[in-house]
Amino acid sequence: MELKDFQVCERDLPDSLYQEYLQAEAIAVDTETMGLIYLRDRLCLVQLCDPQGRVTVIRIVKGQADAPNLKNLLEARQVLKVFHFARFDLATLQQHLDIQVRPIFCTKIASKLARTYTNRHGLKELVLELEQVELDKTSQSSDWGNVANLSDEQLRYAANDVRYLLSAQQKLITMLQREERWELAQQCFEALPVIVTLDLLQYKDIFEH
Repeated sequence: MELKDFQVCERDLPDSLYQEYLQAEAIAVDTETMGLIYLRDRLCLVQLCDPQGRVTVIRIVKGQADAPNLKNLLEARQVLKVFHFARFDLATLQQHLDIQVRPIFCTKIASKLARTYTNRHGLKELVLELEQVELDKTSQSSDWGNVANLSDEQLRYAANDVRYLLSAQQKLITMLQREERWELAQQCFEALPVIVTLDLLQYKDIFEH
């Protein structure tokens, strides 16, 4: 189903789109869930965007346990996956679709390392500063579980959450390199899978005294 400037797919990426995304050096990824506790709240949507601006929204139905093409894409080592607050998305993708994403870039971590002049590191604030685009977050806290009947506003919101990530990522890399924090950022990204594993096992504060 085509809906304006993004495509909506059911349950998984079709083979043709999978092959197209697989050619990208990097793709932006986001998820929508029923809540913020990934051990309780189910995954409802996965959104993708490539450097050509091709945006796809994948509906994940209740009880669905896999999405083979999506799994192969997100685990492909030659394609960088860019998230905002990757820690949550990685955990929910692993918990619900058995996807272990590699390699990873998190714009929220990058923002906190580079934009030390502010404490506003949400996606809306980041995109507003770096892309001069104000995201409409009206649908952020809405019922994503009704995946078959999501409104145009919900789908548009989901699509916009990945539309500007790759451009913002490039600007953040420039800032990190300028401030000599790029190597540190890469080390943080490499550590994320371990942190996610600890989260899924419900460990807390293991680095505390």
